Amino acid sequence: MDGWEGSLESVAVNQRFWNGKKVLVTGHTGFKGSWLSLWLQRLGARVVGYSLASPTQPNLFALANVERGMVSVSGDVRDLDSFSRTLKLYGPEIVIHMAAQSLVRYSYENPVETFATNTMGTVNVLEAIRQVKSVRVAIMVTSDKCYENKERTQGYQEHEPMGGHDPYSSSKGCAELATSAYRHAFFFGEGSVAPAVATARAGNVIGGGDWAQNRLVPDTMRAFLAKQPVRVRNPNAIRPWQHVLDPLHGYMVLIEHLWENGREYAEPWNFGPDERDAKPVSWVVEQLRELWGQETEWVPDKGLHPHEAAVLKLDSSKARKKLGWLPRLTAETSLQWTVEWYKGYEKKHDMRHVTENQIQSFQNLSPAR
Repeated sequence: MDGWEGSLESVAVNQRFWNGKKVLVTGHTGFKGSWLSLWLQRLGARVVGYSLASPTQPNLFALANVERGMVSVSGDVRDLDSFSRTLKLYGPEIVIHMAAQSLVRYSYENPVETFATNTMGTVNVLEAIRQVKSVRVAIMVTSDKCYENKERTQGYQEHEPMGGHDPYSSSKGCAELATSAYRHAFFFGEGSVAPAVATARAGNVIGGGDWAQNRLVPDTMRAFLAKQPVRVRNPNAIRPWQHVLDPLHGYMVLIEHLWENGREYAEPWNFGPDERDAKPVSWVVEQLRELWGQETEWVPDKGLHPHEAAVLKLDSSKARKKLGWLPRLTAETSLQWTVEWYKGYEKKHDMRHVTENQIQSFQNLSPAR
């Protein structure tokens, strides 16, 4: 386990902590934001979301009726004045910044939008937080791709250099650097009562309700639902696969620590899967085919494609040792839960109920290993 030597007991999210907390989530209409918003609602938090409309149709936010039980504000993190007004109006105690342009291939076609959203959007969130006294804790969610990737087999640790060979990865590295600058320039002063601000980096997140284009699992599920072959770009590429609930669990545990001991935890954190869950793309597609259980096939997409990393892994030993966080789902189980979600969608089940049931099942689990 990435050299981690601590206890095998995974700390649980503290429902008493979250009950009644005022939490603002940016990007709440997205895939990860929708899962997080539902989980926070179940914990009794008073949730406000700030985001543009979901970029896909269908989308989890609508299918699971996530808006029920929270305040949903339509807004763009690139608009500092709009976000500042929202922050002042609702006065959250906790801010979780997840709004992003999240696709590598899209970033090649739209680099200015990508940097504006991922880098300057993060700067705008930090600047607005700096001006509002209600915020006590904030985390900026970035990406495992923020690291300067040297295509090595060892996982990257939080202290290693930022980088990026494409606009998306670079924009996330820039967001990390901007957060570090704000933290040291404005939030670490002597006797400061400024908020504790950390960053969080996750692996390749999968789960039900993701409909993004040019992303492996959603592309595969769309193909299976349409009874068409899956076109796979980089079958030999290795990624750290994890269910969406695992990093969200890590974010919430981190926030609880920031609330109690802000300065000690206001730094970058990795929330990746066990090293054994870094798998080739081809393995993932084969697992999905077997789980789907119908006549399916995949073919290599031999067209010209922009650069994507061949190997990328995270070392999450710091979160395991200092936060007591462990992943609870293996890659195999994550794919099983994902297929079960899309099977429910195919059968026209109540997708809020399906999604909430998986959240409850996750809360009842022990760590993956």
